[in-house]
Amino acid sequence: MKPGIWSLLLLLAVRPGAAEPSPGVPAPSNVPGAQYPRLDSEGRGTFRIEAPLAQSVAVQLPQGRYDMTKDAAGVWSVTTPPIEPGFHYYTISLDGVAVNDPGSRTFYGTGKDASGIDVPEPGVDFYTIQDVPHGDLRSKRYFSDVTKTWRRLFVYAPPGYDADTDERYPVLYLQHGGGEDETGWADQGRTDVILDNLIAAGRARSMLVVIANGNLPREPGVTGIYSRAGMTGFTRELLENIVPFIEANYRTHSDAKHRALAGLSMGGGQSFFVGLANTEKFSAVGAFSTGLFGGIRPPGGGEPTAFDAEAAVPGLLTEPRRFNDALDLFYLSVGEQDPRLEATRNVVADFRARGLEVEFASFPGGHEWQVWRKSLHDFVPRLFR
Repeated sequence: MKPGIWSLLLLLAVRPGAAEPSPGVPAPSNVPGAQYPRLDSEGRGTFRIEAPLAQSVAVQLPQGRYDMTKDAAGVWSVTTPPIEPGFHYYTISLDGVAVNDPGSRTFYGTGKDASGIDVPEPGVDFYTIQDVPHGDLRSKRYFSDVTKTWRRLFVYAPPGYDADTDERYPVLYLQHGGGEDETGWADQGRTDVILDNLIAAGRARSMLVVIANGNLPREPGVTGIYSRAGMTGFTRELLENIVPFIEANYRTHSDAKHRALAGLSMGGGQSFFVGLANTEKFSAVGAFSTGLFGGIRPPGGGEPTAFDAEAAVPGLLTEPRRFNDALDLFYLSVGEQDPRLEATRNVVADFRARGLEVEFASFPGGHEWQVWRKSLHDFVPRLFR
Protein backbone atom coordinates (compact mmCIF):
# COMPACT_ATOMS: atom_id res chain seq x y z
CA MET A 1 0.00 0.00 0.00
CA LYS A 2 1.39 3.43 -0.90
CA PRO A 3 2.59 5.74 1.92
CA GLY A 4 -0.09 8.08 3.12
CA ILE A 5 -3.00 6.03 1.81
CA TRP A 6 -4.68 5.99 5.21
CA SER A 7 -4.57 9.77 5.25
CA LEU A 8 -6.16 9.77 1.83
CA LEU A 9 -8.89 7.42 2.94
CA LEU A 10 -9.63 9.54 6.00
CA LEU A 11 -9.97 12.61 3.78
CA LEU A 12 -12.14 10.82 1.24
CA ALA A 13 -15.56 12.39 1.67
CA VAL A 14 -18.35 14.05 -0.22
CA ARG A 15 -17.51 17.73 0.05
CA PRO A 16 -20.54 19.72 1.18
CA GLY A 17 -18.95 22.90 -0.22
CA ALA A 18 -20.55 26.19 -1.03
CA ALA A 19 -20.52 25.65 -4.78
CA GLU A 20 -23.79 24.99 -6.55
CA PRO A 21 -24.37 21.30 -7.37
CA SER A 22 -23.87 20.14 -10.93
CA PRO A 23 -26.92 19.68 -13.15
CA GLY A 24 -29.25 16.81 -12.42
CA VAL A 25 -30.46 15.32 -9.17
CA PRO A 26 -28.90 13.06 -6.52
CA ALA A 27 -29.06 9.40 -7.48
CA PRO A 28 -31.82 7.49 -5.64
CA SER A 29 -29.16 5.10 -4.30
CA ASN A 30 -27.27 7.85 -2.44
CA VAL A 31 -26.96 7.99 1.33
CA PRO A 32 -29.40 10.51 2.85
CA GLY A 33 -28.32 14.08 2.16
CA ALA A 34 -25.53 13.24 -0.30
CA GLN A 35 -25.60 15.45 -3.39
CA TYR A 36 -23.24 13.20 -5.37
CA PRO A 37 -23.30 11.18 -7.48
CA ARG A 38 -25.88 13.07 -9.54
CA LEU A 39 -27.81 12.02 -12.63
CA ASP A 40 -29.06 14.33 -15.35
CA SER A 41 -32.06 13.83 -17.64
CA GLU A 42 -29.92 11.90 -20.14
CA GLY A 43 -28.54 9.51 -17.49
CA ARG A 44 -25.09 11.09 -17.36
CA GLY A 45 -23.50 10.63 -13.95
CA THR A 46 -21.49 13.29 -12.14
CA PHE A 47 -19.21 11.92 -9.43
CA ARG A 48 -17.45 14.23 -6.95
CA ILE A 49 -14.93 13.30 -4.27
CA GLU A 50 -12.80 15.38 -1.89
CA ALA A 51 -9.29 13.87 -1.72
CA PRO A 52 -6.72 16.70 -1.73
CA LEU A 53 -3.72 14.42 -1.10
CA ALA A 54 -4.56 11.96 -3.88
CA GLN A 55 -2.51 11.81 -7.08
CA SER A 56 -5.16 10.11 -9.22
CA VAL A 57 -8.86 9.38 -8.77
CA ALA A 58 -11.25 7.60 -11.12
CA VAL A 59 -14.68 6.03 -11.05
CA GLN A 60 -14.92 2.44 -12.26
CA LEU A 61 -18.36 1.56 -13.65
CA PRO A 62 -19.34 -1.62 -15.51
CA GLN A 63 -19.29 0.39 -18.74
CA GLY A 64 -15.75 1.68 -18.18
CA ARG A 65 -13.26 3.72 -16.17
CA TYR A 66 -13.53 7.52 -16.03
CA ASP A 67 -10.62 9.58 -14.73
CA MET A 68 -11.50 12.52 -12.51
CA THR A 69 -9.92 15.97 -12.55
CA LYS A 70 -8.97 17.95 -9.42
CA ASP A 71 -9.82 21.58 -8.73
CA ALA A 72 -7.85 24.06 -6.61
CA ALA A 73 -9.67 22.94 -3.45
CA GLY A 74 -8.68 19.30 -3.88
CA VAL A 75 -12.09 18.17 -5.11
CA TRP A 76 -12.09 15.58 -7.88
CA SER A 77 -15.00 15.25 -10.32
CA VAL A 78 -16.05 13.75 -13.61
CA THR A 79 -19.23 13.55 -15.67
CA THR A 80 -19.65 10.28 -17.53
CA PRO A 81 -21.49 9.50 -20.76
CA PRO A 82 -25.07 8.27 -20.23
CA ILE A 83 -25.17 5.25 -17.93
CA GLU A 84 -27.41 2.35 -18.90
CA PRO A 85 -30.65 2.44 -16.88
CA GLY A 86 -30.76 0.10 -13.92
CA PHE A 87 -28.66 -0.77 -10.90
CA HIS A 88 -24.87 -0.97 -11.19
CA TYR A 89 -22.08 -1.68 -8.72
CA TYR A 90 -19.09 0.66 -8.93
CA THR A 91 -15.91 1.68 -7.10
CA ILE A 92 -13.67 4.72 -6.75
CA SER A 93 -10.03 4.14 -7.66
CA LEU A 94 -7.94 6.26 -5.27
CA ASP A 95 -4.25 6.11 -6.24
CA GLY A 96 -4.89 2.59 -7.47
CA VAL A 97 -6.82 1.41 -4.40
CA ALA A 98 -10.49 0.49 -4.98
CA VAL A 99 -12.68 2.13 -2.32
CA ASN A 100 -16.37 2.79 -1.89
CA ASP A 101 -17.94 6.15 -2.65
CA PRO A 102 -19.05 7.74 0.65
CA GLY A 103 -21.95 9.37 -1.18
CA SER A 104 -23.45 6.02 -2.13
CA ARG A 105 -25.16 3.38 -0.08
CA THR A 106 -23.32 0.08 -0.12
CA PHE A 107 -24.80 -3.17 -1.39
CA TYR A 108 -23.52 -6.72 -1.05
CA GLY A 109 -22.51 -7.82 -4.52
CA THR A 110 -19.50 -9.28 -6.36
CA GLY A 111 -18.51 -10.89 -3.07
CA LYS A 112 -18.19 -7.67 -1.07
CA ASP A 113 -20.01 -4.52 -0.03
CA ALA A 114 -19.82 -2.08 -2.91
CA SER A 115 -21.17 1.29 -3.95
CA GLY A 116 -24.17 1.16 -6.24
CA ILE A 117 -25.89 3.63 -8.51
CA ASP A 118 -29.52 3.15 -9.54
CA VAL A 119 -30.25 4.93 -12.82
CA PRO A 120 -33.99 5.40 -13.47
CA GLU A 121 -35.33 4.14 -16.79
CA PRO A 122 -37.65 6.65 -18.49
CA GLY A 123 -41.25 5.44 -18.55
CA VAL A 124 -40.58 2.45 -16.28
CA ASP A 125 -42.19 2.58 -12.84
CA PHE A 126 -43.03 -1.01 -11.93
CA TYR A 127 -40.25 -1.09 -9.31
CA THR A 128 -40.91 2.37 -7.83
CA ILE A 129 -43.03 2.84 -4.71
CA GLN A 130 -46.60 3.81 -5.60
CA ASP A 131 -49.74 4.74 -3.70
CA VAL A 132 -51.01 1.17 -3.37
CA PRO A 133 -51.41 -1.24 -0.42
CA HIS A 134 -47.98 -2.37 0.73
CA GLY A 135 -46.87 -5.73 2.02
CA ASP A 136 -44.04 -6.40 4.47
CA LEU A 137 -40.50 -7.60 3.88
CA ARG A 138 -39.62 -9.55 7.03
CA SER A 139 -36.18 -10.65 8.17
CA LYS A 140 -36.24 -14.09 9.81
CA ARG A 141 -33.64 -16.37 11.40
CA TYR A 142 -33.70 -20.16 11.18
CA PHE A 143 -31.28 -22.89 12.18
CA SER A 144 -29.73 -24.89 9.35
CA ASP A 145 -29.07 -28.58 9.85
CA VAL A 146 -26.83 -28.41 6.78
CA THR A 147 -24.39 -25.72 7.97
CA LYS A 148 -25.11 -26.14 11.71
CA THR A 149 -25.45 -22.36 11.95
CA TRP A 150 -28.18 -19.76 12.23
CA ARG A 151 -29.02 -18.30 8.83
CA ARG A 152 -31.19 -15.45 7.65
CA LEU A 153 -33.87 -15.22 5.00
CA PHE A 154 -36.41 -12.59 3.96
CA VAL A 155 -40.13 -13.22 3.57
CA TYR A 156 -42.38 -10.93 1.57
CA ALA A 157 -45.89 -11.05 3.07
CA PRO A 158 -48.49 -9.47 0.77
CA PRO A 159 -50.94 -6.72 1.78
CA GLY A 160 -53.65 -8.12 4.05
CA TYR A 161 -51.65 -11.12 5.23
CA ASP A 162 -51.99 -10.23 8.91
CA ALA A 163 -55.62 -9.13 8.67
CA ASP A 164 -57.09 -12.34 7.21
CA THR A 165 -55.82 -15.11 9.47
CA ASP A 166 -57.71 -17.85 7.61
CA GLU A 167 -56.30 -17.41 4.12
CA ARG A 168 -53.41 -19.56 2.92
CA TYR A 169 -50.94 -18.44 0.28
CA PRO A 170 -48.78 -19.87 -2.51
CA VAL A 171 -45.02 -19.38 -2.17
CA LEU A 172 -42.31 -18.29 -4.59
CA TYR A 173 -38.79 -19.24 -3.45
CA LEU A 174 -36.48 -16.69 -5.09
CA GLN A 175 -32.67 -17.08 -5.27
CA HIS A 176 -29.87 -14.54 -5.74
CA GLY A 177 -26.79 -14.74 -7.96
CA GLY A 178 -23.15 -15.53 -7.33
CA GLY A 179 -21.26 -13.03 -5.18
CA GLU A 180 -24.55 -11.86 -3.65
CA ASP A 181 -26.71 -13.05 -0.78
CA GLU A 182 -30.28 -12.81 0.49
CA THR A 183 -30.10 -9.00 0.50
CA GLY A 184 -29.89 -8.95 -3.31
CA TRP A 185 -33.53 -9.55 -4.21
CA ALA A 186 -34.64 -7.76 -1.04
CA ASP A 187 -32.71 -4.57 -1.82
CA GLN A 188 -31.25 -4.30 -5.33
CA GLY A 189 -34.10 -6.35 -6.80
CA ARG A 190 -36.93 -4.28 -5.23
CA THR A 191 -38.98 -7.48 -4.88
CA ASP A 192 -41.50 -6.14 -2.37
CA VAL A 193 -42.23 -3.06 -4.49
CA ILE A 194 -42.63 -5.11 -7.67
CA LEU A 195 -45.03 -7.50 -5.93
CA ASP A 196 -47.01 -4.68 -4.30
CA ASN A 197 -47.57 -3.01 -7.67
CA LEU A 198 -48.45 -6.22 -9.52
CA ILE A 199 -50.92 -7.34 -6.85
CA ALA A 200 -52.55 -3.90 -6.69
CA ALA A 201 -52.99 -3.90 -10.48
CA GLY A 202 -54.66 -7.33 -10.35
CA ARG A 203 -51.87 -8.82 -12.44
CA ALA A 204 -50.56 -11.24 -9.81
CA ARG A 205 -52.02 -13.39 -7.07
CA SER A 206 -51.23 -12.52 -3.49
CA MET A 207 -48.31 -14.74 -2.55
CA LEU A 208 -45.44 -15.12 -0.16
CA VAL A 209 -41.93 -14.67 -1.56
CA VAL A 210 -39.03 -16.28 0.29
CA ILE A 211 -35.55 -14.90 -0.39
CA ALA A 212 -32.88 -17.14 1.14
CA ASN A 213 -29.10 -17.28 1.17
CA GLY A 214 -28.00 -19.79 -1.47
CA ASN A 215 -24.30 -19.69 -0.57
CA LEU A 216 -23.48 -23.07 0.90
CA PRO A 217 -20.27 -25.09 1.30
CA ARG A 218 -19.66 -27.66 -1.41
CA GLU A 219 -19.76 -31.33 -0.65
CA PRO A 220 -16.31 -33.00 -0.28
CA GLY A 221 -14.76 -33.77 -3.65
CA VAL A 222 -17.18 -31.57 -5.65
CA THR A 223 -15.34 -29.05 -7.82
CA GLY A 224 -18.21 -27.20 -9.49
CA ILE A 225 -21.61 -25.97 -8.41
CA TYR A 226 -23.30 -26.43 -11.80
CA SER A 227 -23.84 -30.16 -11.51
CA ARG A 228 -26.24 -32.52 -9.77
CA ALA A 229 -23.58 -33.27 -7.17
CA GLY A 230 -22.77 -29.60 -6.78
CA MET A 231 -26.39 -28.87 -5.91
CA THR A 232 -26.54 -31.35 -3.01
CA GLY A 233 -26.00 -28.75 -0.30
CA PHE A 234 -28.52 -26.27 -1.71
CA THR A 235 -31.06 -29.04 -2.33
CA ARG A 236 -30.85 -30.18 1.29
CA GLU A 237 -30.95 -26.61 2.61
CA LEU A 238 -34.03 -25.74 0.57
CA LEU A 239 -36.03 -28.93 1.02
CA GLU A 240 -35.00 -29.92 4.55
CA ASN A 241 -34.69 -26.52 6.21
CA ILE A 242 -36.15 -23.56 4.32
CA VAL A 243 -39.42 -25.01 3.01
CA PRO A 244 -40.28 -26.71 6.34
CA PHE A 245 -39.44 -23.51 8.25
CA ILE A 246 -41.74 -21.43 6.04
CA GLU A 247 -44.59 -23.92 6.16
CA ALA A 248 -44.32 -24.19 9.96
CA ASN A 249 -44.38 -20.43 10.48
CA TYR A 250 -46.54 -19.03 7.68
CA ARG A 251 -49.98 -19.84 6.30
CA THR A 252 -49.09 -21.59 3.08
CA HIS A 253 -50.54 -24.16 0.73
CA SER A 254 -48.19 -27.11 1.19
CA ASP A 255 -48.32 -28.74 -2.23
CA ALA A 256 -46.43 -28.47 -5.48
CA LYS A 257 -49.24 -26.57 -7.21
CA HIS A 258 -48.64 -23.70 -4.82
CA ARG A 259 -44.82 -23.66 -4.81
CA ALA A 260 -42.50 -22.03 -7.35
CA LEU A 261 -38.71 -21.81 -7.50
CA ALA A 262 -36.78 -19.17 -9.47
CA GLY A 263 -33.48 -17.34 -9.41
CA LEU A 264 -30.96 -15.25 -11.28
CA SER A 265 -27.54 -16.31 -12.60
CA MET A 266 -26.20 -18.80 -9.99
CA GLY A 267 -29.68 -18.89 -8.46
CA GLY A 268 -31.08 -19.63 -11.91
CA GLY A 269 -28.83 -22.68 -12.10
CA GLN A 270 -29.96 -23.73 -8.64
CA SER A 271 -33.59 -23.36 -9.67
CA PHE A 272 -33.04 -25.30 -12.89
CA PHE A 273 -31.35 -28.27 -11.22
CA VAL A 274 -33.37 -28.43 -8.03
CA GLY A 275 -36.76 -27.37 -9.39
CA LEU A 276 -36.73 -29.73 -12.38
CA ALA A 277 -35.41 -32.60 -10.27
CA ASN A 278 -38.23 -32.12 -7.75
CA THR A 279 -41.36 -31.49 -9.77
CA GLU A 280 -43.36 -33.27 -7.06
CA LYS A 281 -42.51 -30.25 -4.87
CA PHE A 282 -42.53 -27.32 -7.35
CA SER A 283 -44.95 -26.67 -10.20
CA ALA A 284 -43.13 -23.64 -11.61
CA VAL A 285 -39.43 -23.11 -12.33
CA GLY A 286 -37.74 -19.94 -13.54
CA ALA A 287 -34.11 -19.34 -14.46
CA PHE A 288 -33.01 -15.78 -15.24
CA SER A 289 -29.66 -15.25 -17.00
CA THR A 290 -28.14 -18.54 -15.92
CA GLY A 291 -24.67 -19.34 -17.21
CA LEU A 292 -25.56 -23.03 -17.11
CA PHE A 293 -26.28 -23.18 -20.85
CA GLY A 294 -23.01 -21.56 -21.97
CA GLY A 295 -21.84 -18.21 -23.25
CA ILE A 296 -19.30 -17.59 -20.48
CA ARG A 297 -15.80 -18.95 -20.06
CA PRO A 298 -14.97 -20.99 -16.96
CA PRO A 299 -12.64 -19.56 -14.29
CA GLY A 300 -9.04 -19.80 -15.43
CA GLY A 301 -9.93 -19.63 -19.13
CA GLY A 302 -10.57 -22.35 -21.67
CA GLU A 303 -13.67 -23.22 -23.62
CA PRO A 304 -17.05 -23.47 -21.89
CA THR A 305 -18.23 -26.99 -21.17
CA ALA A 306 -21.02 -28.09 -23.50
CA PHE A 307 -24.37 -28.22 -21.75
CA ASP A 308 -25.97 -31.66 -21.54
CA ALA A 309 -29.57 -31.15 -20.43
CA GLU A 310 -30.31 -34.87 -20.25
CA ALA A 311 -27.34 -35.49 -17.95
CA ALA A 312 -28.27 -32.48 -15.82
CA VAL A 313 -31.90 -33.56 -15.45
CA PRO A 314 -32.50 -37.14 -16.59
CA GLY A 315 -35.63 -37.43 -18.72
CA LEU A 316 -35.83 -33.74 -19.58
CA LEU A 317 -35.23 -34.39 -23.27
CA THR A 318 -36.22 -38.04 -23.55
CA GLU A 319 -39.44 -37.76 -21.54
CA PRO A 320 -40.57 -34.15 -22.08
CA ARG A 321 -44.23 -34.98 -21.58
CA ARG A 322 -43.54 -36.02 -17.99
CA PHE A 323 -42.20 -32.53 -17.25
CA ASN A 324 -44.92 -30.80 -19.25
CA ASP A 325 -47.56 -32.61 -17.20
CA ALA A 326 -45.85 -31.85 -13.89
CA LEU A 327 -45.06 -28.17 -14.49
CA ASP A 328 -47.50 -25.32 -14.89
CA LEU A 329 -44.63 -23.03 -15.90
CA PHE A 330 -41.05 -23.49 -17.07
CA TYR A 331 -39.56 -20.04 -17.77
CA LEU A 332 -36.18 -18.84 -19.01
CA SER A 333 -34.99 -15.26 -19.54
CA VAL A 334 -31.77 -13.40 -20.36
CA GLY A 335 -30.47 -9.93 -21.20
CA GLU A 336 -30.13 -9.02 -24.86
CA GLN A 337 -26.57 -7.77 -24.32
CA ASP A 338 -25.63 -10.69 -22.07
CA PRO A 339 -23.02 -13.10 -23.55
CA ARG A 340 -25.36 -15.88 -22.39
CA LEU A 341 -28.04 -14.79 -24.90
CA GLU A 342 -27.16 -16.99 -27.88
CA ALA A 343 -26.59 -20.09 -25.76
CA THR A 344 -29.90 -19.57 -23.98
CA ARG A 345 -31.79 -19.07 -27.24
CA ASN A 346 -30.22 -22.25 -28.63
CA VAL A 347 -31.26 -24.24 -25.56
CA VAL A 348 -34.81 -22.90 -25.76
CA ALA A 349 -35.01 -23.87 -29.45
CA ASP A 350 -33.69 -27.35 -28.68
CA PHE A 351 -36.12 -27.82 -25.79
CA ARG A 352 -39.07 -26.80 -27.94
CA ALA A 353 -37.96 -28.99 -30.84
CA ARG A 354 -37.96 -31.98 -28.50
CA GLY A 355 -41.45 -31.20 -27.23
CA LEU A 356 -40.57 -29.54 -23.92
CA GLU A 357 -42.81 -26.60 -23.14
CA VAL A 358 -40.77 -23.56 -22.12
CA GLU A 359 -41.59 -19.85 -22.02
CA PHE A 360 -38.79 -17.46 -22.95
CA ALA A 361 -38.25 -13.72 -22.60
CA SER A 362 -35.34 -11.38 -23.24
CA PHE A 363 -34.90 -7.80 -22.10
CA PRO A 364 -32.51 -4.97 -23.02
CA GLY A 365 -29.39 -5.06 -20.87
CA GLY A 366 -26.49 -7.24 -19.91
CA HIS A 367 -25.92 -9.42 -16.88
CA GLU A 368 -27.43 -6.94 -14.45
CA TRP A 369 -30.30 -6.07 -12.16
CA GLN A 370 -32.54 -4.22 -14.60
CA VAL A 371 -32.90 -7.45 -16.61
CA TRP A 372 -33.62 -9.42 -13.43
CA ARG A 373 -36.18 -6.90 -12.17
CA LYS A 374 -37.95 -7.15 -15.53
CA SER A 375 -37.69 -10.93 -15.45
CA LEU A 376 -39.38 -11.06 -12.06
CA HIS A 377 -42.03 -8.59 -13.21
CA ASP A 378 -42.74 -10.82 -16.22
CA PHE A 379 -42.52 -14.13 -14.35
CA VAL A 380 -44.74 -13.44 -11.32
CA PRO A 381 -48.00 -12.76 -13.23
CA ARG A 382 -47.70 -16.22 -14.82
CA LEU A 383 -47.63 -18.01 -11.47
CA PHE A 384 -50.38 -19.90 -9.68
CA ARG A 385 -53.04 -19.27 -12.32
